[in-house]
Amino acid sequence: MTRMILNPMLACCLGFLILTGCTQNNKQPSATKTSNKTDGEIEVDVKPLVNRVLTQEEQNALTPDQVLTLLKEGNQRFVEGTLTARDHSKQVREAALGQYPKAVILSCLDSRVPVEDVFDRGIGDIFVARVAGNFENTDILGSMEFACKVAGSKLVFVLGHESCGAVNGAIDGVELGNITAMLANIQPAVDHFKEYKGDRTSQNPEFVKMVTAQNVLGTIDRIRINSPILKEMEDQGEIKIVGGIYNMQTGEVKLLEE
Repeated sequence: MTRMILNPMLACCLGFLILTGCTQNNKQPSATKTSNKTDGEIEVDVKPLVNRVLTQEEQNALTPDQVLTLLKEGNQRFVEGTLTARDHSKQVREAALGQYPKAVILSCLDSRVPVEDVFDRGIGDIFVARVAGNFENTDILGSMEFACKVAGSKLVFVLGHESCGAVNGAIDGVELGNITAMLANIQPAVDHFKEYKGDRTSQNPEFVKMVTAQNVLGTIDRIRINSPILKEMEDQGEIKIVGGIYNMQTGEVKLLEE
């Protein structure tokens, strides 16, 4: 057998490199500088984070307020442009046998509102229901009841957004095929401001903003009225039902006070 004798200084350096490498592997996500761009920005190589899919025990331990805080923190990362780099392929495999999401979010159909990214959530983290105008109906209520009563989610979040075509269409009384019946679900938010003295059209940003917020608040009210299951769960502190508005310019979600 041939024995290799290392210089003491070289052995020390190798030991340091090994220890450093092990330490870096425990920090996720990690970033390594690769080059300097001509405009002064630094390109980085970000290592994807392999988040464990939530277990039922971990889901049970969460409170509605904790889940809301997690969504707020995720939205802050979205606004700052520091979204978590995730290994979605691994998460798909881990979530194959079950799901225990933290929340159910009712969002508009609008393609400019990427819900999972908006809250920096990964596979298996949240249920998402989408319909133009983010209103509730029987199918969505049933989906929310499944999410909370059956699957254990702790939060119902109604997410409206600025520049909503459905809201504008309801304000202006648009009639076109099945869109007419769909917009009727948003009409209560428009009618809420019958006494408003200003311009009651989509050309008035103030009026649109008022109707957009009222549509979210009205949806929350109807969820409680039309789903005794969710109302009881909220009364018992098992879940929380909240709403917010997504800012199309900044990406920030602002909670609405009821």
